[in-house]
Amino acid sequence: MRAIWKGAVSFGLVSIGVRLYSATEEKDIRFHQVHREDGGRIRYKRVCSVDGEEVSYDDIAKGYDLGGGEMVILTDEDFADLPLSTSRAIDVLEFVPADQVDPMLYNKAYYLEPEGTATKPYVLLRDALADSDRVAIVKVAIRQREQLATLRVRDNVLVLNTMLWPDEIRQASFGFLDDDIQVRPPELAMAASLIDSMAGEFAPDEYTDDYRAALQEVIDAKVEGREIVAPEEEEEAPAAAVDLMAALRASVERARVARGEAPGEAAGEDREPAEPTPITSAKSAKAAAAPAAKKAPARKTAPAKKAAAADQKKTTAKKAQPEKAQARKTAAKSAGQKTGGTRQAGGTRQAGGTQKSGTRKTAAKKTTDRKSA
Repeated sequence: MRAIWKGAVSFGLVSIGVRLYSATEEKDIRFHQVHREDGGRIRYKRVCSVDGEEVSYDDIAKGYDLGGGEMVILTDEDFADLPLSTSRAIDVLEFVPADQVDPMLYNKAYYLEPEGTATKPYVLLRDALADSDRVAIVKVAIRQREQLATLRVRDNVLVLNTMLWPDEIRQASFGFLDDDIQVRPPELAMAASLIDSMAGEFAPDEYTDDYRAALQEVIDAKVEGREIVAPEEEEEAPAAAVDLMAALRASVERARVARGEAPGEAAGEDREPAEPTPITSAKSAKAAAAPAAKKAPARKTAPAKKAAAADQKKTTAKKAQPEKAQARKTAAKSAGQKTGGTRQAGGTRQAGGTQKSGTRKTAAKKTTDRKSA
C-alpha cells in the first residue's frame, strides 16, 4: 500500500506521527471508451467554450456559479489563505460511545500506521480506546477539505472513518409517514418469526458479487477465444404480496427449508384466529367449496334411495290393490243386495198399482152397462 497522507494525531499534549492508507478499494471492472471500428482510444480535450481554444492545466481555475450566467473565479491563492488549522493534524475533540454514531454518517475508511518513534504512544492510544469501548471524534483536512471523522480500533490497527457533516444527510420526507397504517398483532408476530428463521452471524466472505464474476467470465472467454456459457437464471423475485399473512407464512417455511429445518409451525406465532379480510374470506370460501365439490359424487346415492323408496311404495301399492279390489267387491255386493230389495219393493208396488187399475176399469164398465140399460 502507498501512503496518501502524513501527519500526526493530536491526543492532548501527546502527538503521534502517522501515515494514512486507504483501507478500501473498488473492485469494479473498468473499461476505456474506444472507437468501435478500430479500437482506438477516445480522447477528450479541455476546450474553452468562449474562444474554442484548448486550455492547459496551468490556466484552469475554479469557478462558483451564481446563476444567471454569473461566475466567481477563485485561484490557488484564495484557497491558500483559508484557515485550515488541521491541515497536517488529526485533532481529537472528544470520546463518545460507539453506538451513538449513526452508521449513515460514515463515508470512507483509512488505516493509520505509526511513523518512526511514535509506535509506543500509538499502541497506548489503541489499547485505551479498545478498553473504553468508545470512539474518538476528530477533525482532519484531506485534499484541502476539512472533514469530521472517528478513530476506532480494528484488528489492532487504528482506523480513521471520515464522516459526512450533519447537513449533508437528507431528511426522509415521504407521504406514507403521515398515514395511519395499523399493523395487526398476528402480522407482527409472523414478521418476527420470519426474522428469527433468517437470523444468523454475519460473515462477509460468504457473499460475492455475481455480476462482476459473470462479467469477468465474459472477458476471460473473449481473451481465450472460447464459447461464453450463459449463467444459470436466478429465481425471479415474487410479485408484490397481496395476502400479507400468506406471504409471510410462505417466507418462513422457505427460510426453514433453506436452513435444512423441517417445515412446521413458526416459533412465537399467535395461534388466535386473525381478523378476516376480503382476500382471506374469499380464499376460505374457495377452500371450503373445494371439499364440497369433491364430495358431490356421493350425492348420487340419493336418487338410489328415492328409487328404493319408490319401489317400496309400488310394492305396498301392489299389495294394497287386491285388498282395495276385495273391499270394492264386497261393497258392490252389499249395494247390489240393497238395490235388489228396492227393486222387489218397487215391483210389489207396481203389482198393487195394476190391481187398482183393473178394479177401476171394471167399475167403469158396470157404470156404462147401467146407463145403457
